Amino acid sequence: MTQTIAPRVRMLVLLFLAVTGALLAGAGPASAHAALTGSDPAQGVVVDKAPTQVSLTFSETVSMNDDSLRVLDPKGSRVDTGKPSGVSGTTYAVQLHSGLLDGTYTVTYQVVSADSHPVAGAYTFSIGSPSSTSVSVSDQAAGGGVVGWLYGFGRYVSYAGFIMMTGGAAFVLACWQRGTGVRALQRLVVSGWVAMTAATLFLLLLRGSYTGSGKLGDVFDLDLLGEVLQTKTGAALVSRLLLLAAAALFIAVLFGAYDKREGEEKRDLTFGLAIGGTVVAAGLAASWAMAEHASTGLQPGIAMPVDVLHLLAVATWLGGLTALLVALYRAPADRPVEAPAARRFSRLALSSVSVVVATGTYQSWRQLGSWSAFTDTRYGQLLLVKIGLVALLVGVAWISRRWTARLADTTPGEAVRKSAPAKERVTASAGAGDTAKQTTGDAGSGSASTKPGSANAKRAAQLARQQAAVDATRQRRLRDSDTHRFGLRRSVLAEAGIAVVVLAVTTVLTSTEPGRTEQDAAAANRASSSSSSSAGDSASGALTLDMSFDTGGTDGKGVVSVDLDPARTGANEMHVYVTRPNGRAFDVPEVKVAFTLEAKDIGPLPVVPDHITTGHWSASGVQIPMAGEWEVSVTVRTSDVDQVTVSKNAQIG
Repeated sequence: MTQTIAPRVRMLVLLFLAVTGALLAGAGPASAHAALTGSDPAQGVVVDKAPTQVSLTFSETVSMNDDSLRVLDPKGSRVDTGKPSGVSGTTYAVQLHSGLLDGTYTVTYQVVSADSHPVAGAYTFSIGSPSSTSVSVSDQAAGGGVVGWLYGFGRYVSYAGFIMMTGGAAFVLACWQRGTGVRALQRLVVSGWVAMTAATLFLLLLRGSYTGSGKLGDVFDLDLLGEVLQTKTGAALVSRLLLLAAAALFIAVLFGAYDKREGEEKRDLTFGLAIGGTVVAAGLAASWAMAEHASTGLQPGIAMPVDVLHLLAVATWLGGLTALLVALYRAPADRPVEAPAARRFSRLALSSVSVVVATGTYQSWRQLGSWSAFTDTRYGQLLLVKIGLVALLVGVAWISRRWTARLADTTPGEAVRKSAPAKERVTASAGAGDTAKQTTGDAGSGSASTKPGSANAKRAAQLARQQAAVDATRQRRLRDSDTHRFGLRRSVLAEAGIAVVVLAVTTVLTSTEPGRTEQDAAAANRASSSSSSSAGDSASGALTLDMSFDTGGTDGKGVVSVDLDPARTGANEMHVYVTRPNGRAFDVPEVKVAFTLEAKDIGPLPVVPDHITTGHWSASGVQIPMAGEWEVSVTVRTSDVDQVTVSKNAQIG
């Protein structure tokens, strides 16, 4: 049996690693939950007079330090005072030095959103007229790279540990109290505690680098650790460690003293463990709810208790499922998991699934806000994957319930007797008799040498061990020959495999910007862009063309904007901005522009702009030889093989 278990366990471990690696690798850097919804000066704008400050507005409150908001001149030197401050609500500003020269300035920001995730980005504005700049700002390191991957892995392990510990203990206490003496279940619950404790310490060390420099060498920086302990997330992680100390006491009592109690004393201890365990588990779940998604945004007072219920229901369902799987495969032959225990867990799982569906529906509405967010945002797309997996999991669970109902029709002893062929029972009895006779004969012939350590005594002990092994093997074989129990084990194993993938998707969801926030930020950016364009048109006759594109490859959708100033014959200043559908700056490998005046058979006149910063290209001295309705074509390449050309007509001159 051990040989058949090992490949299945290895399969689940490999599935866990593969899914975790694929999902976390695709999570991308700095999956922010606060989005930049406005700025002053606005992105790409040209102002006549040097501003005294730069202000940024986010979709929610953020945390800042002296280096969170920086303004760099065309040569890359800082021109801000280095002390950002809150202006009002979610708007933050940094003062600028006086006497700034004309040219293009770069604004970079790196902050931490209210739900604990790092936010980073950059944009440019110009004073007087645009200029070349030596500043090259790529995607910020915070939240990405090796540290970001390790942080995501730590989150997965902490969730998995919580589920194994909480769900395993709930299964033993509520469904199969005889399981307190099963070593495999003890190891499962203790392993969950160890995994969650180690992951929490791991996250505490990584936190400073994750939200800051993104450098692996800063993990053991004690100054950063001190700063982390003063944040909401740091306090939540420390609280989690304290609650895990209480959980260790709970586990010690459950597996150390519980099985030795009887009668009224055992009932009192059961009640105390149930109340105390629920309080500790709820506190551990709250350490997530009070520091992440539920703690900010819409209806946090309702969202946090709902999130706690959701986590507890998931742990009871999936953790209990794991405990049942371990019991079905690893319980001793003389103590198999009984049909009533499987039936009790089936009812408990059904109640947990109902709570998961109800709380998950509320969370989905709160994080998405519209049906379109299911398909238009990454959060919605991941949520659709999770919903599909949960539906599949419920379908397999329904099959498990059918096997459980059949298993409940017979007791384990009856199943063994009915499944054992008569010939095998007779042979086993005869074998036992022969062994007994042989042992008696040996003992009788050497009655003078039956003292401990004698040859006959050793022989008798060896025969007794062999007989015990034969009996245990026969009992295990007869137990496993029960078709109902075998079917239940297979279906529960399938449920556990799907649960591994569900947990991986859930981990990525918690580090992905909610669809509601993403759409609100995109709408605000479009409004800001439209307002800036209108102001530019009325002031200088500048032309702005917005074109959506889709190269057909992975991450190939976006919007390209072409600004032409003053949009007249002769030399013009051109700026090209490429953004994702959610309004964020999008760095692509190549952007090319061409102008064609078909009425006069002129063109195409190619222009290859210079890359300025993330999602921003520019070219000066773009010559428009005569006035007319020009076709402006933009070729966008998003990978080595994926590119597309989009175009619009505009009156120039």
